[in-house]
Amino acid sequence: MTKPSLPELLHAAVTAVGGVERPGQVTMAEAVAEAVDDNSHLLVQAGTGTGKSLGYLVPALAHGERVVVATATLALQRQLVERDLPRTVEALHPLLRRRPEFAMLKGRSNYLCLHRLHEGVPQEEEDGLFDQFEAAAPTSKLGQDLLRMRDWSDETETGDRDDLTPGVSDRAWAQVSVSSRECLGATKCAYGAECFAEAARERAKLADVVVTNHALLAIDAIEGAPVLPQHEVLIVDEAHELVSRVTGVATGELNPGQVNRAVRRAAKLANEKAADALQTASETFERVMELALPGRLEEIPEDLGYALMALRDAARTVISALGSTRDKSVQDEDAVRKQALASVENIHDVAERITQGSEYDVVWYERHDRFGASLRVAPLSVSGLLREKLFAERSVVLTSATLKLGGDFNGVGASLGLAPEGTESEDAPQWKGLDVGSPFDYPKQGILYVARHLATPGREGSRGDMMDELADLVEAAGGRTLGLFSSMRAAQAAAEELRGRLDKPILLQGEETLGELIKSFAADPETCLFGTLSLWQGVDVPGASCQLVVMDRIPFPRPDDPLMSARQKAVEEAGGNGFMAVAATHAALLMAQGAGRLVRAMGDRGVVAVLDPRLANARYGSYLRASLPDFWYTTDRNQVRRSLASIDAAAKADGQ
Repeated sequence: MTKPSLPELLHAAVTAVGGVERPGQVTMAEAVAEAVDDNSHLLVQAGTGTGKSLGYLVPALAHGERVVVATATLALQRQLVERDLPRTVEALHPLLRRRPEFAMLKGRSNYLCLHRLHEGVPQEEEDGLFDQFEAAAPTSKLGQDLLRMRDWSDETETGDRDDLTPGVSDRAWAQVSVSSRECLGATKCAYGAECFAEAARERAKLADVVVTNHALLAIDAIEGAPVLPQHEVLIVDEAHELVSRVTGVATGELNPGQVNRAVRRAAKLANEKAADALQTASETFERVMELALPGRLEEIPEDLGYALMALRDAARTVISALGSTRDKSVQDEDAVRKQALASVENIHDVAERITQGSEYDVVWYERHDRFGASLRVAPLSVSGLLREKLFAERSVVLTSATLKLGGDFNGVGASLGLAPEGTESEDAPQWKGLDVGSPFDYPKQGILYVARHLATPGREGSRGDMMDELADLVEAAGGRTLGLFSSMRAAQAAAEELRGRLDKPILLQGEETLGELIKSFAADPETCLFGTLSLWQGVDVPGASCQLVVMDRIPFPRPDDPLMSARQKAVEEAGGNGFMAVAATHAALLMAQGAGRLVRAMGDRGVVAVLDPRLANARYGSYLRASLPDFWYTTDRNQVRRSLASIDAAAKADGQ
């Protein structure tokens, strides 16, 4: 029997998931197959509606070697494991004459810990140790959630938090889960043989395709202890998110509350002298933090330096002294020690990292209304780490609807540690960029409107002319508006203003869960949904409910963002254009994602309105516009109102 061709396999898979074959999908699948066969690297931009999941799954399954697929969102992970992979495997089985296995793998804290569930959580000193089920009144929400999870533990096969419906709060989940540092280890734990996290790892070792997330991929790369099984091919979906997820994993934090918890945990186990030294260092650190003002620390102030060295040294002493328990009433000593060790080690590591003062790190103070001040440290760049850890030993395919910024892939490539496309050198991984386009006819389906007549948005202050423009546009569209704002404050101000002016329901992020908001928004065409950057990627509302997407301003990073401004400065010191490399790239990615909310299906029509004249007037405006879908472009406000009114009328005529 001859080996089936890639088009045959793709046709079978697309038919199985009830999709339609797209030329871009075929082009993508062929390019992925070629990269995998050549052991080379590929960046592929595949617009909404291309069917990119099958564009990479089919060649990956056909290849036959183990593949890891890492994606940014839980929604996409679930779609792959619950819908795309089962149907694709079923469709390809007769053609491949083998049935590829697949599995999902997440970080340990995503799985229910049976030890925590049955033995209780090691509590802080003043609370004593208690059974959390008895302590949380069964009538309270927390108590009800804990009892529900105890029942669920008997029936779940995965122990995966995302399989628990309805879900529970972070606080409730923290009672029944552990971080990898707090885990006793399968051999030492009484429940090791039944452990859900260990079972997930075993399934992953046997699978042909392992679906994971960017955070676990980052942990695997950074921490040196492999979490993912050996694999020959890595596919990164939603790849525009990768740099920020890896940065998040590589960021350390110290705050007084966290240090105090570590002190209380250590007090049970370390000798008095070691515990007292950590207590004293903690108090000194807390005094320094009371005076902390938000912003970057280009040099560590002397008082903070002393406080951190004292914390580091005291933590090191406690780690060596965590021997036999001082408090004889402590039950489940191994778990208590492991939890104490995890929190003290974290303090030691972060304090050590900041005192060492690497030129590749950025350190800053942050203030939070509820939690007070914290000290944070993050890598200036993760490009070197990604180049070394990601591209060295396997073929890597990175894909997203937004990878090509300002007309090429080099901006995103540079953030991933890749030299410009086509560069020949020993240590530069070879890669190719490919844009397979979109099945949508953007110039016919959408308009990009820039409100050129408005005043340039200032740093703060009200924007009365912008509010007038927004109200007019929403009125012309008959509702049907997704408002994407650069800050929560701006979203709240706009929602408040328009609720007073218009007779249209206006939903606001934070007033209900995101899932519920999107459901209500999709159900009623007159409804508008306002939110911030975090909404931009999670909204998929095809059809007449979303015919106007408004962005209040170009989403440049805040000028006082310590990490972004440090990255910008570093590019400038190296002779580059820091603003274009960091701020404009950041804004272009977010705007491309935001604009991508408008056209989600073949029949969708509408307007993306940017209420920031800089998109039309500034020199960098053309770079940002080139990063957006190829909509018909105008700055004529009357033309846009007429277009919105006619789109609204057509939708109403169709009963939408």
